[in-house]
Amino acid sequence: MPSDYTRIAQALEYLAAHVDEQPGLDQVAAEIGLSPHHLQRLFTRWVGVSPKKFLQYLTLDRAKAALVANSSVLDAALAAGLSGPGRLHDLFVVHEAVTPGEYKAQGDGLAIDYGWGSSPFGDALVFLTPRGMCGLAFAFAGTKGRDEAFADMRRRWPKARLVENGARAADTVDRVFGGRGRKTKEPLKLVLHGSPFQIKVWEALLRVPPGALVTYDALAKKVGVPTGARAVGGAVGANPISWLIPCHRVIRKMAVGGDYNWVGGYNWGPTRKLAMLGWEAARHDGEGLRAAS
Repeated sequence: MPSDYTRIAQALEYLAAHVDEQPGLDQVAAEIGLSPHHLQRLFTRWVGVSPKKFLQYLTLDRAKAALVANSSVLDAALAAGLSGPGRLHDLFVVHEAVTPGEYKAQGDGLAIDYGWGSSPFGDALVFLTPRGMCGLAFAFAGTKGRDEAFADMRRRWPKARLVENGARAADTVDRVFGGRGRKTKEPLKLVLHGSPFQIKVWEALLRVPPGALVTYDALAKKVGVPTGARAVGGAVGANPISWLIPCHRVIRKMAVGGDYNWVGGYNWGPTRKLAMLGWEAARHDGEGLRAAS
């Protein structure tokens, strides 16, 4: 029987893919094989709002309002730096960058545990070093989705020795996404493996509050390259620790009209990105503003 995570992932993906149609509760429930009552209760418990309310968080108007409201507080949030642990979804995250020598070594002599777990956004793959998490990815769509995701992460550490550790991986994914309501104040440590410019962009992303949005142009200005939106976009796309380093919060300039081109690209699929944005907006509506102000 599918887990709650799987059911929620299916519901989120379906709603994000059919947002223009505004499907009703009965339609979504039939799609994922649950009764409307069961879906309503399960969805509300995991997402914080009903499926109908969730759809409202996926609209262009909602995104525009969030972008305008967050524009002033993002300056303060990004300027504040990361002098201490940053709060992210009921857990604390601290990070460190690999040294230039470690970056050049490409993982030579390093053992990395890896494995899969269930998340509200589908199967999640984690890479874990002795110092902390160095990778978080999601399975691509299709029959080879896991293999392609693994290859994408593997190329970042071509000389490392990979050791499958399903138990550690599943526990880490469960912790990241708050499975069974677990909470802990023990820092979740991230190990950032990238160029100095990439790490600078990722650190800026860590300062964008949950539920907030930022455009590529605005992010480029924040990191000191006002004409470097394309370079910033490349760094965002190279993010090795999805969700926790929230590249999904970066969107294109708002377009006129009702299409969803404003969402922008995402390595793990634009539908998944839209589902993430709706999830965060529903769970953190206004919270990011309060935290940054």
